[in-house]
Formats: sequence, structure tokens, C-alpha cells
Amino acid sequence: MHVRPALGILGGMGPLATADFYRRLISCTPADCDQGHLPVFMWADPAVPDRTAALLGRGPSPVPALVAGARWLKRAGACCLAIPCNTAHAYVDQVSKAAGIEVLDMIGAALRAAVDTAVGVTRVGILSTQGTRSAGLYERAGVRMGVEVLQVSGRIQSAYVDPAIRAVKAGADRAVPEQQIAVAAEVLKEQGAQVVIAACTEIPLISGTAARIVPVVDSTDALVDAVLARLWRAADELRLGRRMA
Repeated sequence: MHVRPALGILGGMGPLATADFYRRLISCTPADCDQGHLPVFMWADPAVPDRTAALLGRGPSPVPALVAGARWLKRAGACCLAIPCNTAHAYVDQVSKAAGIEVLDMIGAALRAAVDTAVGVTRVGILSTQGTRSAGLYERAGVRMGVEVLQVSGRIQSAYVDPAIRAVKAGADRAVPEQQIAVAAEVLKEQGAQVVIAACTEIPLISGTAARIVPVVDSTDALVDAVLARLWRAADELRLGRRMA
């Protein structure tokens, strides 16, 4: 019996971003019927401790909750995990090792997508949470890829980016946060960014105006692409095996 490769979504961080990721995954999957889509198991617990608060030393670690979710997904039958939360990737190595399951690299996928937007991209701006900034997630990936990673100042982060992210999480009207993200994107462009990554899964929901200022790469889309590259290829191989059997 052939077992179809299944994805585990370790979500809830936040709920709207998780729902947006799954919607995009379905939309981008080249299936021609319901049965053609990838099997997916989802664990979405909004009670996972705040990742940024933990990274800044202001709250409990989310690792125990993330490990519990990862183990649940592995038991359910997932062969790999997608975590639609950039900041949670500060804990990916711990979670993957403790649960014994592969976690797809959202940070690397987003940065590669940014570099691939045009020939000669070497300076990439990041719009993210304070936690992602403090963990240096994109900076480390940038060093490996030979890319200079640019951040807005602490003042711009506190005055524009953080309030915009909080507004989306709170379900507020998106007009004001969209303008806040546009201001931050303009600042990054002035700093020399050739492309900007919406490096928090709430930001793609309010990045339309920013994308008219500077090219914006969506980290959610990058994770979707990573999932399809990993699992749709495996599903294709499985389908080929069935035809040859």
C-alpha cells in the first residue's frame, strides 16, 4: 500500500496567519480535484506563549508547547512540518530535534525568493517582529547566502511595524496598519533595499501599498513554495509509481 506524504501545520501563531497559509497552499496546489490535494494535519493552539516576548526575556518559552504540537503532528502521520510564523523559527532546531521530525525552512525560502526577484539582488530589507530581529534569523541566513540584510531603526520598528502587526492580530481595520507598513518599506528602500521581505505572516495581509513602493516578497508564499517543492514532488513520484505498478 502506498502512503501519501502528509504535511503537518504547526500553527496558531496567529490564527489568521495560519488560516491564510492553508488557504494559499490549497490555491497554489496544482490539483485537479479534491482528492488530488496534499493530506494535511493541523495543530493550531493560540495559547502558545508569545514568541517575541520569550526572545526578549519578557515571557515563558514557547518550546514545550511547540514540541507537544510537533509530536502530535508526527503521531498523526505528518512526514514534515510547516510553521507559518517567522519568529517561531528561532526555536526550529530545538523543536525538530525533540520531536524527531523535519521542519521546512521558512527563513531560507523567503530569502532565496527575495534574491530571485531580479538579477543582482544583494541588499534585502526585512519587516518583522522584534523577536525575529533580536534572534538574527535573517541575518544568519544572509551571511550564508552572501546577502546584506537591512532592518529599520528601533524607532521605526516601535512606531510603525509593531503596531501594524498587533492591529492585524487584533482583527482591527487594516487601512492604518497598511499605511504603517508602507512607511517602513519606504524607509528600507531609502536605506538601499532592492527588495523587502514581509517577514511576519501578518504583514503580507497588509503589504499591498508597500508593494507599490518596493518589490515585496511574501514569506507565507515562500513557505507554500517550500511545501510544494518538498511534498508535491514526493506525491508525483508516488503517482508515477502507482502507474508503473
